[in-house]
Amino acid sequence: MTKDEHFNAALENELVWIPALGMGYYNVRESDMPYDASYFARYQRQAETPMGRALTKARVDLVARHYCGPVLDVGIGAGQFVVERDEPTYGYDVNPVAVEWLQERGLYQDMYIESFRALTFWDSLEHIPDAAAAVARAGEWVFTSLPIYEGPEHVLRSKHFRRDEHCWYHTSSGLIRWFERQGFECVEHNTTETDLGREGIGSYAFRRFG
Repeated sequence: MTKDEHFNAALENELVWIPALGMGYYNVRESDMPYDASYFARYQRQAETPMGRALTKARVDLVARHYCGPVLDVGIGAGQFVVERDEPTYGYDVNPVAVEWLQERGLYQDMYIESFRALTFWDSLEHIPDAAAAVARAGEWVFTSLPIYEGPEHVLRSKHFRRDEHCWYHTSSGLIRWFERQGFECVEHNTTETDLGREGIGSYAFRRFG
C-alpha cells in the first residue's frame, strides 16, 4: 500500500486530527447513522427531565442575550427549543421522524432553501459532514453547543467520540478559528451546559463580520 493509500484509508476509518487547526474529522458513513424513531424518542425522554429543561432554558437565554427575531433550529433533538422559545422558531432535520413532527406543526423549513438571520445548532453541528455549507446559510448569527476537546487523545477516551454520529471534533480555540474562516466572530463562549452536569460542552454565539 502506498503512502497515499494509507492516508486515504485513514480518512475513511480513523480519526484524523490536525494540530495546527485544533480540530479533527471522522468519516461517518451514512449507512451507520442512527436517525430514526428510537433516536427521536430518546431525545424526548431526555428533554422531559430537570436537566433537559434547564439546558433548553440556557439555550433560549443565550440567543436572547444577542438576538431577537426568527430562528431556524438545525437538528431539533426532541423539538423542545423550537416550542419553548417565545419568538418564531422553525426547525430543520434529517431524521424523518423529526421532519414529520415539524411538518405536523407547520414548523419545518429547509435550511438550504430558506434564508434566516440566525441558525442554532444544539448538539448538531458536529454531526454535519459539510458543516461549512450549513453555517454559510446564516445571514448574521450562529448559536451552537457541542463537545469540546483538549486534543486527539481526549477525543478517543471521550464518551462523545461517536463513530456513527460525530464527524467533527474541536478544541475551543480551534472552533473559534474555524468560525473565523467562515466569516464569523465569537461574541460569547460559556460552559453553562457543563455546569449543569453535561461532560465537556461549550456554548457559543457567533456573529458575521461587519
